[in-house]
Amino acid sequence: MAQAGQAPLQRLRFNNVALRRLPVDASLEGGSRTVRGACFSRVQPQPLLRPCFVAVSSRALALLGLSAEDVLTDPHGPEYLSGSALLPGSEPAAHCYCGHQFGLFAGQLGDGAVCYLGEVEAGGSGRWEIQVKGAGLTPYSRQSDGRKVLRSSIREFLCSEAMFALDIPTTRAGSLVTSDLYVQRDAFYSGNPRPERCSVVLRIAPTFIRFGSFEIFNPADDFTGRQGPSAGLHDIRAQLLDYVIETFYPEIKTEHTDRKARNAAFFREVTVRTARLVALWQSVGFCHGVLNTDNMSILGLTIDYGPFGFMDRYDPEFVSNASDKKRRYTFEAQPYVCRWNLARLAEALGSELQASTAGNILDEFMPLYRNFYLGNMRRKLGLLRREEPEDEELVEDLLKIMHNTGSDFTNTFRLLSSVCCPLVGESGQGDVGTVVDLILEQCASLEELKVANHPTMEPRELEMILSMAETSPGLFNMTANRPEVAKQLEKLGRLKELLETNQDDLKVKQRDDWLIWINRYRKRLTRECDGMSDPAGVNKERVRIMDSTNPAVVLRNYIAQNAIEWAEDGDFSEVQRLLKVLENPYSVPPDLKQPIWPGKKGSFETRGSTRQNVMDSGEKKGTVDTGCLRYNTKPPEWAREICVT
Repeated sequence: MAQAGQAPLQRLRFNNVALRRLPVDASLEGGSRTVRGACFSRVQPQPLLRPCFVAVSSRALALLGLSAEDVLTDPHGPEYLSGSALLPGSEPAAHCYCGHQFGLFAGQLGDGAVCYLGEVEAGGSGRWEIQVKGAGLTPYSRQSDGRKVLRSSIREFLCSEAMFALDIPTTRAGSLVTSDLYVQRDAFYSGNPRPERCSVVLRIAPTFIRFGSFEIFNPADDFTGRQGPSAGLHDIRAQLLDYVIETFYPEIKTEHTDRKARNAAFFREVTVRTARLVALWQSVGFCHGVLNTDNMSILGLTIDYGPFGFMDRYDPEFVSNASDKKRRYTFEAQPYVCRWNLARLAEALGSELQASTAGNILDEFMPLYRNFYLGNMRRKLGLLRREEPEDEELVEDLLKIMHNTGSDFTNTFRLLSSVCCPLVGESGQGDVGTVVDLILEQCASLEELKVANHPTMEPRELEMILSMAETSPGLFNMTANRPEVAKQLEKLGRLKELLETNQDDLKVKQRDDWLIWINRYRKRLTRECDGMSDPAGVNKERVRIMDSTNPAVVLRNYIAQNAIEWAEDGDFSEVQRLLKVLENPYSVPPDLKQPIWPGKKGSFETRGSTRQNVMDSGEKKGTVDTGCLRYNTKPPEWAREICVT
């Protein structure tokens, strides 16, 4: 019970339902170990050395009934929100889960660096689980030290809040704390580790239970031989399923008295939420990077921000995670991977869900996804009043020209609201030409497109396939029809065209292609106004919807990296400024710019979302004035060097 005179953080009302409803491993035995028969393990967070706030999110803290002032003015705030001191009523624990990682069952994983503190009840906003990520060792830490560093913590903190502002379901981040405790990290796996500051993010969600939470009951996998730590304990699986449905899907529990029907309704709802979520990702150019089953929320939230990335130049084969050498988690693959992960969830539910029922529901996923996605894209294009069969083709052709011209995904969509409906504005080429000129500024150069169209297949394998064209045409035709091979051959053909052209001719071709599509789009906009007494009003509403759907700014890697550079140098102001920008992604004041970290002016290599100083010519950090860039600027040349792992 709260006592008079307590600080707001000390007055948080904890009601740790998960630890009462689910089996808990009470052992505090140190070191990594297999945990059988439990969904959580008691842990003791390890304190940081002189923790301090980097930034806080007032919007996320409000979920807990807290203000930024409540937290920032509390002398113990950094300790409480990093796990360095325990909040009254909190019960630190780590969650046990398994996962299919890059398509293979990995066995026990669990919260290796995350500590559940408890569940906070905050009046009308409900009950919220709070976690500290980076608070030290747990039974699930495996070979790691349970710590997170400043660069990765900044990315998770900022992206959690950026996604919320984009109206995409997500876990939240209430605060970011760093410290004077250092750990060694080899961000590039190059054999050159360097000390980095231990940091902690306060994460907030109704629950962090994920698909992999149900995989702890999996039997031995046929391929890897690994099994879940609680394999065969079907009573605990039923207990976990009951808890999830009763707590987070109460309407399903109310509507279904039959257990099988209840479970089918639950799986269908998870399927719908997942389809809606990935459709939203695709509509803003977000690539998760590590779409393993242990990173899929049972509530349909975006969870676990690691090597994510928002696309700059549109590329359906974009991979945000440089460690994904086999390119499993490309941007265009995300809907299919999500369906695959849902199939693994169905398997994990075992006898709780009939296989035939699960199969029928899974068959609904892609139609659901396409419907959500097309609805999102119609909204991005301002096609609000009617749905026409050719809309899908209009979207596909737009993405094709964006790909061929290498146009910036975010900025191109933002510019499309400038296209006038012929019934309202100028109908001549002058208006169209102005918009096309602006779009061409967002397109890639000839050299950029040459690099982008280099085949990604192993050279030896590609050479072997090409040699078949002469030695065995029949076999070549069979091989060339495989989707992955067809893509590589298409890249080769495109590269050949690029090698035979020049920059001037390329721009002429790009301009012609954009003119054709824009004019098609204008004809479609005309039909939006057909029969309307106030076409100008219809057009005004279209522009308003488009400008509140197509963000002006997203958390591009180079923007995040710039904030990281400043923060690693001891200046947190850019993280705080960037948070404010990302909280209002549809409106960026034209005079608001990001100060570029001075090191960017030198010979500088940036990979793995960290920095490596390789400045030559004797340049010293901070001695060069690099100026500023607007937050919605197309990425500068040095941004291409950023490599996130």
